Amino acid sequence: MIVRTRPNLLTLLFTLRGSILPRVALKLVGIVAVSCAMVWAEARWPAFFPVSAGVTPFTVVGLALSIFLSFRNNACYERWWEARKHWGSLIGEVRNLARALPALLPDADAAPQLRRLSAFAHGLRARLRALDEAAAVHGRAPGSDLSGPNATDAILAVMTRDLAALMRAGRLTDIQFGLLEARIEALSGVHTACERLANTPLPFAYTLLVYRTAWLYCLLLPVGLAGSLGWGTPIVVALVGYTFFGLDALGDELEEPFGTEPNDLPLDAMVRTVDRIVHHALGEPMPEALRPDGYWLR
Repeated sequence: MIVRTRPNLLTLLFTLRGSILPRVALKLVGIVAVSCAMVWAEARWPAFFPVSAGVTPFTVVGLALSIFLSFRNNACYERWWEARKHWGSLIGEVRNLARALPALLPDADAAPQLRRLSAFAHGLRARLRALDEAAAVHGRAPGSDLSGPNATDAILAVMTRDLAALMRAGRLTDIQFGLLEARIEALSGVHTACERLANTPLPFAYTLLVYRTAWLYCLLLPVGLAGSLGWGTPIVVALVGYTFFGLDALGDELEEPFGTEPNDLPLDAMVRTVDRIVHHALGEPMPEALRPDGYWLR
């Protein structure tokens, strides 16, 4: 995620870190080249260009396309924001458990449970980013039986099992167990919601419709502008293409909020926040919080 204050005008015009321009640069070069070719052809063979139509048809299509792009980007941003809220809930529930576990359990029983919270966060990040989930979990939850296809969910099952054993042994009351189990259940809800977002993309047909229309619009726009703007046509087409293709590319990044693109969620930084909470609860030195690297918080 890009984290920076609004730059001054000069920096705003030329900054690339956090900009969508590098992703759409080749497309812009292509449509500018087509525009130049059409302007040259219009000057050489003006009879073949329907300049009488003007830009009215393109105005209507451009308005419809901008509405479609807005709908798609709103849907993509909603996915990004929902994912951020779930990870915020995860951090909040970890804080709740980091306060409750040491208060209700002896240190020998609380410490393994706290370390499992860190393992859960690392495992969920690995699962969402298609990394080695088992390696992310096992190194942080020693002595836990994490068999099964979902090591991250197994962490929560082990926590519930151990707390239930403590309740049966009379070291936790049923009310205390219920309070802790409610926090674990909330973590399970975060896990399920994040999997839903990761496994349910926007309908491909919707994305394809917008993408095709944007390409056709930008390639045909010089036909309506060449007669009136001349060699100013490539500049206008480049600005329109940058807007349309930039919004489309930004939507692609926001659609997958758990990825590693500059505008995706900083899962590494949020996992480090969980680690800091756990280490503080254990009375251990806390690792440094992650800072943006060149405005990019990973």
